[in-house]
Amino acid sequence: MRAGHPEPGLAVTGLAVALAVFSGMPAVRVLVLAVAVLSGQLLVGWTNDLLDARIDRRAGRDEKPLASGALSVTWVAIAAVLGAATCIVFSLVCGPAAAAVHLVLGVGAAITYNLVLKTTVLSWVPYMVAFGALPVAVGLTLRPTELPPAWVVVVAGLLGIGAHLLNVYPDLDADAATGVRGLPQRLGRRGIPVATTVIMTVATLVAVLGAGAHLWHWAALAGVVVIATQCRRAPLTVTVTIAVVDLAILVTA
Repeated sequence: MRAGHPEPGLAVTGLAVALAVFSGMPAVRVLVLAVAVLSGQLLVGWTNDLLDARIDRRAGRDEKPLASGALSVTWVAIAAVLGAATCIVFSLVCGPAAAAVHLVLGVGAAITYNLVLKTTVLSWVPYMVAFGALPVAVGLTLRPTELPPAWVVVVAGLLGIGAHLLNVYPDLDADAATGVRGLPQRLGRRGIPVATTVIMTVATLVAVLGAGAHLWHWAALAGVVVIATQCRRAPLTVTVTIAVVDLAILVTA
């Protein structure tokens, strides 16, 4: 489980489940969707560690089971194969359209990040695509022709970029040792909080306007603007708080 990067995987699965529950999806289909998303996320984590195993060992990243020797490549490869099979089967149960979106734009984009874009300035693109695809996959699981409003996809995509920046923030030193030079690494410890705060605030504005601009939405936006001014004092707390507000608007709308 540790080699599969469970924290971001559970967070993405939780978002998918929340969107599904608030959309009125039957419990059985919510469960199927959750298994599809979680297995896909674990697959992404396992392939990430498999591809980076040699570099991680050289950099002494003992928090990773493959790098520390707590796991063998064989076991993680087996887990990745089982994860892929589970993801494909449960995605197909969600329906052909939902499966295509989840497998190609969701899991496929994440695998592309692992293989190609992780060390480039375009490292944010797979996150934007994968997160933007998530509400589409949820809608298509509910009904084969059910597409979310465009603003929902935009907000989800922006949250994906923010998630990428936040996810890398604690690993900047380790990434510097392994030579990873994606967008967050180029922004650095000072640039990431500012960029993430701006992205999350824009996402809040899009969500407020798209959701119908109810009174509590405007209050939330005003609160986000105030919180954003504290970015330099508590960068992670500020950006996570804004992300929670964005998610609340997205899910309840």
